[in-house]
Amino acid sequence: MIDQVIVVIYLIGILILGLWAGKGVSDLKQFSVAGRSFGAMVIFLTLSASFIGGGFSMGNAEKVFLFGIMNIFALWGFSIKEILVATLIAPKMDKYPNAISVGDIMYENYGNFAKIVTGILSIILCAGILGAQVGAIGYIFNVFLGIPQIYGILVGCGIVIIYSTIGGMRSVVFTDIVQFFVLFIGITLTLIFGYFHVGGWSGITASVPATHFTFLGTDKTLMQFISLFLTFLLGETLIQPYVQRLFLSKKAAHTAKGTFWSGVFSFPFFAITGFIGIIALTINPDLNPNLAMPFVITEVLPIGLKGLVIAGVISIVMSSADSFLNGASVAFTHDVVKPLRSKEMDEKKELIVTRVFNIFVGILAVIIAIEIKSILDILIYSYNFWSPVMLVPLVAAILGVKANVKHFIAGASAGIIGVIIWNFVLDNPGGFDGLIVGVFCNFFVFFIAYSIEGKKKGVTKNKSTQRRQFGNEL
Repeated sequence: MIDQVIVVIYLIGILILGLWAGKGVSDLKQFSVAGRSFGAMVIFLTLSASFIGGGFSMGNAEKVFLFGIMNIFALWGFSIKEILVATLIAPKMDKYPNAISVGDIMYENYGNFAKIVTGILSIILCAGILGAQVGAIGYIFNVFLGIPQIYGILVGCGIVIIYSTIGGMRSVVFTDIVQFFVLFIGITLTLIFGYFHVGGWSGITASVPATHFTFLGTDKTLMQFISLFLTFLLGETLIQPYVQRLFLSKKAAHTAKGTFWSGVFSFPFFAITGFIGIIALTINPDLNPNLAMPFVITEVLPIGLKGLVIAGVISIVMSSADSFLNGASVAFTHDVVKPLRSKEMDEKKELIVTRVFNIFVGILAVIIAIEIKSILDILIYSYNFWSPVMLVPLVAAILGVKANVKHFIAGASAGIIGVIIWNFVLDNPGGFDGLIVGVFCNFFVFFIAYSIEGKKKGVTKNKSTQRRQFGNEL
């Protein structure tokens, strides 16, 4: 009973904090990037809380339970990605002082069509990943509070929808800060207590198959590992919620520092959540893998502390869910609705449309969570809608490549065709995911088209120069 009371108090506190932090939000810019008013530490906390969702925590524990620590190594692809973004991308955010979405970056190089496509894909991706978080909420409420999964989904998602709809990014950031500390302390305590509960390393090695501690784990090939690693390296790169974090400060140096710290932090955190899956396997090898982390918390922690850790697990999910919910609603209004309208919306109407769509996406995420059961599989499935189309032209734009909408269309088309052929026609040869194939198809076609047009321009320019020289000679 004490644990349940702690959880209820925590949930009420988060809701109150979110509503308080969101007071005074009056336009879409405040709703999306909170006035660019934060420093490096806040960016580190909110970015870390955002990516540590159900997929990278409960989903990681599930996959390590099934296949071994190979999944931790694969997830480190995401960690490396964060460091690369901090080094190569974040320092260039000063070029976009008025941007609030990925679509704004795309518009600079490729125009309205690319902005609309970006908005649509952002909505699909955010809804898919949000569905993963919402599904995790259902499991948590079911295991810890005895509430049926569907009701747990409705309660947890309902709280997120309320404060994120009213306060936007300000509510998201302030709740993320609290949620980060609760989740980090809670998950770390779970591993420590679990480790001693099973008798330390000797207890683990006596119960867990030795293959679980090898590089490729159980039943995985090198090609499958490479595919999974590259999926995490590329899949969430520069998606809407993370790019919004790059716009939270007026100084790109603060953004770069916060992003770098977040990448470094993710290395040990993924190891911690993964080894909780090993603890669960040690205690009960017949367990439903999806329940690995909740099971360990229930089994090894004392009353009172268990309530705190349950709140930490809820924090994991809510801190990610609110970010993707906000990202989807901002993309809808700013990157889809506004470019398609012949007349501009006033600030009040923009905010109303964004808030209404915020609610709609929350409902859509509930449907996704109910239909697709595996948390991490939802995450990977959602990636197929983003990276093969967006990643190459987006990075090119940020790095200063002067491409245009024709190059964008050529690369995006190649990416989509690559994914469809590889995944659905060839059925993933060798277990290599079509997402990676799509990204490389996009890359080659995009830069071939860019090079060909550059050569044509060069030939045209030379001919024009020759004509002028010939005229001068006459």
